[in-house]
Amino acid sequence: MKEVVIKLRIGAENAHYGGGLVDGAFLTKLFGDVATELLIRRDGDEGLFRAYDSIEFLAPVYAGDFLEAKGWITSEGNTSRKMAFEAWKVIAPRPDISDSAAEVLAEPVLVCRASGTCVVPKSKQRLG
Repeated sequence: MKEVVIKLRIGAENAHYGGGLVDGAFLTKLFGDVATELLIRRDGDEGLFRAYDSIEFLAPVYAGDFLEAKGWITSEGNTSRKMAFEAWKVIAPRPDISDSAAEVLAEPVLVCRASGTCVVPKSKQRLG
């Protein structure tokens, strides 16, 4: 199965700390959305997130950043789906230029990566 990509702009309402810094819980929620889409495409059901095996916060995320969150299934059991996730910052605001300036980053920045396991009960799997 191909990867799933969700693209979004981080709004001011997502800032949790001073300076517009976004908390890590926002990224785990975003990975949860990616996992849900992967499970729907694979099994026809949302399934449940069972556990994260690892999560690394690698660079700060701020209100105004544009992110691409990616995920893919790395292995499958009868009901379990192991997945890997990455979140990349692709656009950043430029308040040093003006209050509305932003730029596409020449090199996207990996801000977070994680792996985890989701479960879809056999009785809910509708696709092969």
